[in-house]
Amino acid sequence: MRVVSTIATPSWLAPGIRPYHASWLRADVLAGLSTGAVVIPLAMAYATVANMPVQMGLYTCIVPVLVYAFVGGSRVASVTTSSTVSTLTASTMLAGGVLIGSDDQRGDLVTLTLLVGLFLLVARVFRLGMLVDNISDMTLIGIKVAVGLTVMAAQLPKLLGVAPHPHTTGFFRVAWAALSDLGRASLVTVAVSVVCLVVLSVLTRFAPRVPGPLVVITIGLAVSAVVAFPAHGVALIPTVPSGFPAPAMPHLDHHIVPLLPGALAIAVMAFLESIAVARTSRRAEEPRIEPDRELLALGAASVAGAFFHSLPPSGGFAQTSVNLRSGARTQISGLVLLALAVLVAFFVAPVLSLLPQAVLGAVVVIAVTRLVDVAALRRLYRLNPRECFGALGVALIGLAFGLIPAVAVAVAVTLLVVLHVVNSPHVVQVVRHENGAWIEQPENVALIPADPLVLRCLVPMYAANVRPNIAAIRDAALGDQPPGTVVLDLVRQTVLESTVLHILVDLDLELSGAGVRLMISALPDRALRTVQRTEWWQEFTAEERYQPDLDAAVQAVERA
Repeated sequence: MRVVSTIATPSWLAPGIRPYHASWLRADVLAGLSTGAVVIPLAMAYATVANMPVQMGLYTCIVPVLVYAFVGGSRVASVTTSSTVSTLTASTMLAGGVLIGSDDQRGDLVTLTLLVGLFLLVARVFRLGMLVDNISDMTLIGIKVAVGLTVMAAQLPKLLGVAPHPHTTGFFRVAWAALSDLGRASLVTVAVSVVCLVVLSVLTRFAPRVPGPLVVITIGLAVSAVVAFPAHGVALIPTVPSGFPAPAMPHLDHHIVPLLPGALAIAVMAFLESIAVARTSRRAEEPRIEPDRELLALGAASVAGAFFHSLPPSGGFAQTSVNLRSGARTQISGLVLLALAVLVAFFVAPVLSLLPQAVLGAVVVIAVTRLVDVAALRRLYRLNPRECFGALGVALIGLAFGLIPAVAVAVAVTLLVVLHVVNSPHVVQVVRHENGAWIEQPENVALIPADPLVLRCLVPMYAANVRPNIAAIRDAALGDQPPGTVVLDLVRQTVLESTVLHILVDLDLELSGAGVRLMISALPDRALRTVQRTEWWQEFTAEERYQPDLDAAVQAVERA
């Protein structure tokens, strides 16, 4: 029985929920509760990675989850926050000169989250989803390695019970600063850390269905209620206010400009993580994941969440895998998680102030361990050693200079690859098989002498790629054995821009001057309607140099 599909709502709304079957409700509720038991503690821990109060992570489980549930295309992706986004948030705040714990910090978080959302929405307007989506696995693996090691190093002060160095950045400097304070470590704090790390490791290895973060946080709170941890040198997290935060406005002042590079880096990584999570969690029978819809959903979630003290939202592999493993069918499971987060905010928040910082540090360390994916590096090395060394190079940049430069390198490499592809011709010869069918020859093989010479452009030509493709056509037509006629099959040219049209006219004139006759075939209707408005085309068709398909074109050549 379908439920949601019977409600009069816009067709684009809630694709992650509709159509809904009543038989799914029990599975969604149980999955939401199971995922909440993992995601809510993890989100609070990730807030500390961003150098923010734990409640900011809790708030990220409310408004962004609500927005994504009704706009996002994935049925089971859990969109709250991630270690990568949290780490980039911390780096951006430090680079922007925001003082940790200052009055400006929370206002600047609102500004940063809003900027991230606006970048994502602008990318959606210009349909840049596929461009960002082309960032290679090599660079992503390298960035994740850098994130994992950087986050682990940043947790060392909590695990050791020493004073943090909030304005020290970079893996090597952070790790060295923490290890330099090793002699001042609190033995009780170290003991708490070791116990939590062991419990989490054992549960992750032997009981993956048990919500390890919830278990250690519950135990930590229970022990803290009995033992006066501060008296033994164990630091607790700051007081957590109860309830839901009042709407906040961003700081629209001089702080915006320093936050822009980091906001762009966060937007890129949040989208990449979210689209990867959505695709890997998609069942075969579920709708295809569209990058532009995910840009819209993530951007809207970030903009809406910004006004309620949310961290920049992102899809997460760990929480989504729990959701999928628990049997979630739709984003109703996310709404259950949201309800659980609201209950925690109103009724459990004051108790959280008893939690030792070492417990959250241990939760974060175990959560990010999977980011240092040695198995993925080995696979890369077996397939392509260059890509493996490239991933290690990106990781080294992230460790030495920070994560924002590493993301910048990833984007720059992607743009260079895209430009290389755009500037590479994709023109092939088409030959008639003995059975009468037209067969495309492989690219970059020698031409088979033929008259007419039939060529096909495998990609639509537009302003950015028309010149290399036309150059390839010209070279083929004016080679060692020029044919009398070249038939250019433009079956994939769905749109004909003015730039492409002008260069086609120039090609026609150049070939004509060399004694080669140009014919065109198979233009799609939209492109054909465009070119029919030109005087050149009237003359072209009057000479019967355009035909609707290749067979007709070859017959016209034979008649001539």
